Amino acid sequence: MFDIERIRADTPAAEGKVFLASAGASLMPAPVVRAMRDYLDLEVELGGYGAYDREQMRLAQAYASAARLIGSLPQEIAFMESATAAWQMAFYSMSFEEGDVVLTSEAEYGANFVALLQLRQRRGIEIRVVPSDAAGEIDLDALHGMISARVKLICLTWIPTNGGLVNPAAEVGKIARAHGIAYLLDACQALGQMPVDVQALQCDMLTATGRKFLRGPRGTGFLYVRSGFMSQLEPHTIDHFSAPWLERNRYGLRDGARRYETWESNYVARAGLGVALDYAAEIGMVAIQERCVALAARLRSGLKALPAATGCDLGRNPSAIVSFTLEGKSAEQVVELAANEGITIGVTLPSGTRLDAERRGLPPLVRASPHYFNTEHEIDILLDFLQSIKAGGP
Repeated sequence: MFDIERIRADTPAAEGKVFLASAGASLMPAPVVRAMRDYLDLEVELGGYGAYDREQMRLAQAYASAARLIGSLPQEIAFMESATAAWQMAFYSMSFEEGDVVLTSEAEYGANFVALLQLRQRRGIEIRVVPSDAAGEIDLDALHGMISARVKLICLTWIPTNGGLVNPAAEVGKIARAHGIAYLLDACQALGQMPVDVQALQCDMLTATGRKFLRGPRGTGFLYVRSGFMSQLEPHTIDHFSAPWLERNRYGLRDGARRYETWESNYVARAGLGVALDYAAEIGMVAIQERCVALAARLRSGLKALPAATGCDLGRNPSAIVSFTLEGKSAEQVVELAANEGITIGVTLPSGTRLDAERRGLPPLVRASPHYFNTEHEIDILLDFLQSIKAGGP
């Protein structure tokens, strides 16, 4: 049973304001914050090394927690300081040659796409963008037609930053696996708001963050690398943790995905991430997804009833990221006015998903992202506020 009273009690920061910005950085539940404070207190008492020695078994459990949440093995998980760092580690660890083709979608995230551009400049790779279908999702038929012997990688942003689109990630995985092509999936906006199963997705690499729908701390994320694919990557950065120094002129990569980690880590944040992973698993990802979908549907339905509002989301089964414009007001103005009324929403810029923004002629958009700790009443408060702006209110 979904216990909203317990969840609200665990989210005291949600009281007294309407927080609808989990696609940016969500509110951490109290157990996550408590774990971080306890670990920090231990560092104060024992020093960083002493705290780690005391808590290393507990910290190690986070690998199993992450693996359980995405259906992988613990040894296939590497913790990073962000989803972007995880994506970069996966991408730059691949061996590209001049003429290799990377296929991506029109919804590719800006941080990922500029990395593609850099390797096009450095190595001479070719970037080919798979067009979108009528619903705005990556066109699977077009993807089939673009497969060739030169395609080295398919990279996909599962849920883009600028709206409700949910790309058919599992279907892309089937195509990639059938042709023996590496598949890198950006699940930054997916993990924490919907079930993630790397076996069903058939991805070789997956990246995720802690701060968004997972409700963990900033500065955390992880990389999944399929065991059978790991030998095809050479970590682009190593130290004596990822690659122990075995002899004067020889090192050996660590077994498993921890070869992509380095010695130093923010263990205070890592302690919080581990609890965030367990917290989401305890509530249940199916229950979380159902509530997120219901709240977002309520918001989209309300926006349709506002003549001044224009929804900008794509996809057949949209996520809990709701983007829109409001006639006569810039996105920045709407967000500022909302903040004055105790409502936290955000702005998504064209540069975040430039290909899609240019294709659709999108300006900066207002982005509201309800999560399972939100209530129906809070959705209605936002809708009433948006109506009041057009009516000459705040």
